[in-house]
Amino acid sequence: MKRYLYFFITLTFLTLWSSCREDFEFSPSTGSLQFSKDTVYLDTVFTETSSSTYNLKVYNKSDDDITIPSVRLALGDASNYRLSIDGIPGKRFEDIEIQANDSLFVFVESTIDINTLPSLDGTFLYTDQIEFDAGSNLQSVELVTLVQDAVFIFPDRDDATKVIETLTLNINGEIVETDLEGRELSPSELTFTNDKPYVIYGFAAVPENKTLNIEAGARIHFHENSGIMVLNNASLKVNGAFSNDQELLENEVIFEGNRLEPNFSEIPGQWWAIWLFDGSVNNSINYATIKNATAGIISDGNPSEVNDKLTITNTKIYNSSSYGILGRNTSIHGENVVINNSGLSSFAGTIGGKYNFTHSTLANYWNYSFRQFPTVLLNNYTFDEDGNILIAELAEANFNNCIIYGDENVEFTLDEVEEDNVDFNFKFTNCLIRFNDHNDEFEGENYDFTNTTHYENNIFNEEPDFKDPNSNQMIIGDESAGINAGNSTYATRIPFDILNVSRIAAPDLGAYQHITFEEDETP
Repeated sequence: MKRYLYFFITLTFLTLWSSCREDFEFSPSTGSLQFSKDTVYLDTVFTETSSSTYNLKVYNKSDDDITIPSVRLALGDASNYRLSIDGIPGKRFEDIEIQANDSLFVFVESTIDINTLPSLDGTFLYTDQIEFDAGSNLQSVELVTLVQDAVFIFPDRDDATKVIETLTLNINGEIVETDLEGRELSPSELTFTNDKPYVIYGFAAVPENKTLNIEAGARIHFHENSGIMVLNNASLKVNGAFSNDQELLENEVIFEGNRLEPNFSEIPGQWWAIWLFDGSVNNSINYATIKNATAGIISDGNPSEVNDKLTITNTKIYNSSSYGILGRNTSIHGENVVINNSGLSSFAGTIGGKYNFTHSTLANYWNYSFRQFPTVLLNNYTFDEDGNILIAELAEANFNNCIIYGDENVEFTLDEVEEDNVDFNFKFTNCLIRFNDHNDEFEGENYDFTNTTHYENNIFNEEPDFKDPNSNQMIIGDESAGINAGNSTYATRIPFDILNVSRIAAPDLGAYQHITFEEDETP
């Protein structure tokens, strides 16, 4: 027993001594370092905008503890790249130690002013190298960044106080000071062209009585907590056009975040919203993609105007962390609209209003978190600051030749507070709808699917056969229940689908006419 105890104590001492030893003998590197990659691509960034931080792993796979005499950027202090090793930033480092069979991380980022570089059609390939050691032991890793020119719109900052300008708004005649960073667009900024991308910091507000025109092919990128506001008597006109090449989408207008790295291409909530204020008028959006916002579009007020507050056509809204479109006592007319992947509802018409959607695909396959709201939500009330309920008329909510679907059992909800002489008008005509009320939670006249005042020629709970809803590919295949199920009256009114395919002869439901998927495309 004593012998075993002595062995255990000796072994423990040797283990502790080994783990705490400080007598490493480091010898100079011999040019035999290995790297996780031979080129670090920092993806595309806008001029003067900091990139993400990328990493390079450096390996010492020898049995010797080594010292790298120097790690530096080849362009030295003039380089637009920045390094960090062991938490220490810099552009040159000396005597970097790596133990035997160990590794270290080198972190890289960049901020590049394209105005200091030769122009190359608005982009520039900026390169440098990380050099390890020198002379015959020199090893290097390439650094590559594509820099893109842009038009920047950002609020002013007071040079003395460093306070960033915030918006003062006229809301129904009341001047309201806000803490929202941003400013009104100047007259010279009221046309967005397709010459360069636009990068917006804070809220860009369309001034009263002015119109922001966005031309076909324009690209609008938003920084975090940024968006567009359309103020009283102002208008937004998004004038996208059909693109024959659906891969390039050269004529479509795209709204998205300003992080261009591939890892950010489908991340929800990167920017705030396109916000149509109560009092804005005659807003229209045609051939646009609105992606990765908190709310794609918020439309407030003006439910009874002769012209709808928003007319939206041939437009896709994806990856909104709350709503695709949120209408609040407003009026919206939609044709060939596709909405998918929303943290709450893809379309919510709340506090009453007037809504008409035809040949639209309203779906929700949100998979970033648990979702409590249906794809389509209609209600007619809200609460004031004192908690009193306010009820408004739902003048009309018509869905014609639409697909309303998702991965929850019940994908539309009619949340009515009844009051005498307050209408709650809605109708679903020739729609494919998911509504599996297994627990009989939804009762009453609003959910009487035999009542032709509210429901006519609808298909419930059959397969839409989307190509890949998780990646927002919402075209339908030849197994879809929506094939040839459309009412021809609406098809005649909207003769082409969102891809410019004729639907007159045999209209399918939703925004797309069906196709036959190739074998490797079948969901």
